[in-house]
Amino acid sequence: MEITLYILGSLILIFSILPLIRLDFWTFRVFEYPRIQKLALTILWLLLFFLLAFPAILWLNIMAVAVAITAICLLFQILPFTPLSKKQVLGTKEVDKDNSLAVMISNVYEDNDNYQGCIKVVKSNNADLVLLLETNHQWAKETAILDQDYPYQIKVPIDNTYGMLMFSKYPLKDSSVEYLVEKEIPSIHTKIELPSGQLVQVYAVHPTPPVPNENPRSTERDKELLLVAEKAKKCDLPVIVIGDLNDVAWSYTTDLFLKMSKLLDPRRGRGFFNTFHAKHPLMQFPLDHAFISAHFKLISLRKLDNFNSDHYPIFVHLQYAPQNEDEQEDNQLEATAEDKEVAQEKKTADTSD
Repeated sequence: MEITLYILGSLILIFSILPLIRLDFWTFRVFEYPRIQKLALTILWLLLFFLLAFPAILWLNIMAVAVAITAICLLFQILPFTPLSKKQVLGTKEVDKDNSLAVMISNVYEDNDNYQGCIKVVKSNNADLVLLLETNHQWAKETAILDQDYPYQIKVPIDNTYGMLMFSKYPLKDSSVEYLVEKEIPSIHTKIELPSGQLVQVYAVHPTPPVPNENPRSTERDKELLLVAEKAKKCDLPVIVIGDLNDVAWSYTTDLFLKMSKLLDPRRGRGFFNTFHAKHPLMQFPLDHAFISAHFKLISLRKLDNFNSDHYPIFVHLQYAPQNEDEQEDNQLEATAEDKEVAQEKKTADTSD
């Protein structure tokens, strides 16, 4: 049992230390994802230690202290995403329909052929703005019926798992499809006009993840997110960034994105809202996001029914409330000099390989 605990404890410590090393290679970045799972494993390890091995020899006692410290660190890292912490975005029950915006974000999984299931979820939730990701030409064809309810669309079907389909009930203006970092990875930049006439800047993104079969580095993902962060910060309009960011809510890169963009995360203080992987309950992470400027308050945030995708759709209902902007700005994360330096390095990183 002591040898087993030593091996398991060593793995827990290695997997917890690797993400602290600020290198872009996937072996370091991918272990940022399972923070909840690592916390569960540390607690399980400590229980086994005290039940089966305590009192133990010196080296195992030292490992127990290290695992306990790791558990405390992991707990503090995920605490902001639980109801025990302060909400970063204020909630509201008052709905001004002329100044509210309901958004649905769904990575459909390109090989998924349950088109009718997707359409059913879209229609039953009746969002004002719908973003479908991993949409190829077949998905564009099969979901064209949504054009009846959503007269404004931006469609970028691509057969490489990075296609995008955006459907809107409200007018879209100054729209463009950008390829900020990689020539085959699009992002949608558009303004949406609320019924009141208020314009909202929307950025829809889906950068590549740092995994061996996609991209061995996080460099391209990080660069795209920070370029969008720069655009969001400079924008004079209310801003929403939506999409599958292929990054967890608690990662260093997402923290850096929030600091540099001055946007807020409605998850903070409310829950994890894990959206991936829908078919593996023990290995789920919050990858699909809606980050918003301080102009908005939150009416509701929820996961939606799955339709055989590997992601759950997520639904966020926002209220434009500029009178609360100053109060919510106090909840923004502040960038240090080091953060600004790292962000600049990432934005100018060479991604030509």
